Amino acid sequence: MKAVVGDKLHVHSATTGRPDQVAEVTEVRGADGAPPYQVRFDDGHQALIFPGSDCSVEHVT
Repeated sequence: MKAVVGDKLHVHSATTGRPDQVAEVTEVRGADGAPPYQVRFDDGHQALIFPGSDCSVEHVT
């Protein structure tokens, strides 16, 4: 998984009826676009994320 600042990280919900979470990548801390990523969610919450198999990156160009 690779991302750049500005990409969207989608955290897919494993619970039926619960929406996916979407966060904007604000900092890439790994080498060459690799995790971990500092992200900001729509509600303003910020977190350091090591994405798992429940995540995908939407490249914003």
